[in-house]
Amino acid sequence: MSFSLSGLFSNEIAIDLGTRNTLVFVKGKGILVREPSMVAIRKSDRKVIAIGTEAREMLGKTHRDLEVIRPMRDGVIDDDEVAEIMIRALIRKAQTNRLLRPRVIVCVPSGVTKSEKRIIRDSAEHAGAREVFLIAEPMAAALGVGLPVLDPIGNMVIDIGGGTTEIAVIALGGIITDTSIRVGGDELDEAIIQFMRRNYNLLIGERTAEEIKTRIGSAAKLEQELSIVAKGRDLVEGVPKAVEINSIEIRDAIEEPISQIVDAVKNALEKTPPELAADIRDRGIIMTGGGALIRGLDVRLREETSLPVFLAEDPLTCVVRGTGKVLDDMETYHKVLLPN
Repeated sequence: MSFSLSGLFSNEIAIDLGTRNTLVFVKGKGILVREPSMVAIRKSDRKVIAIGTEAREMLGKTHRDLEVIRPMRDGVIDDDEVAEIMIRALIRKAQTNRLLRPRVIVCVPSGVTKSEKRIIRDSAEHAGAREVFLIAEPMAAALGVGLPVLDPIGNMVIDIGGGTTEIAVIALGGIITDTSIRVGGDELDEAIIQFMRRNYNLLIGERTAEEIKTRIGSAAKLEQELSIVAKGRDLVEGVPKAVEINSIEIRDAIEEPISQIVDAVKNALEKTPPELAADIRDRGIIMTGGGALIRGLDVRLREETSLPVFLAEDPLTCVVRGTGKVLDDMETYHKVLLPN
């Protein structure tokens, strides 16, 4: 495969198509779009009412003819039609010259199937892309962090998104071993929702669960435990209700998905060739993605693996920044792209 610089004067776009959020990077301009991966649709005629932040504001507050859809599930497209609408709208928002169809690189989970690849390519092409390339999320994350992925050195990345956790050992421009589990921020939120239902007879929505997770969620003991007032609907009496909960309770509530992530990291380490394992021992593990922001997760992984674990700077944008790096120098980084 060879590339030229003929696309220099056309639109070239990198998309981190996430379960929770979609980020769009434009060559030469940086990250221009950062929106929730949500679309509000009117059921009666399937008309799009809102996309991104506007759609998220409607979540849990819609009437019977309005539906807020998340077209991404577990890191891949779940609703082709709505995903295409969302991708087209976000590409248009980022484009500086709409007369030119953009070259697009889309980030995908390392465990993506052939059929899922095809759906993503088709959606991007139907949304207006003239060429579509795919890159594995952990590879993009490693590039975004600034790891020397083309060198004969072992680099380990854990990318925790809304729908998946991607763990990969990278060297010489390729993924040597990878572990992809469909556990991420969504599963943590769902665990909190079920905990509140089971322990307090309180029904809360996705946004409230995410707020609880962000404000008091943790994967390891905190020096000073935190608390928050959670509001929802009483399942017994059917009236609004508020209860105070603490970080100890929420840590117990999310223990199962956190343990799945820890076990996946251990499994990935067991599969790592010894020479690369030695590099990782010296260099440590880098965590990226929104899920990596859970308090104490680095501490928990350090305790469980006895390895240095570091949280990347601005972990939410590592993947799209790494993909943007490929856009900037396709000739150097073409080997990191996934085959068709």
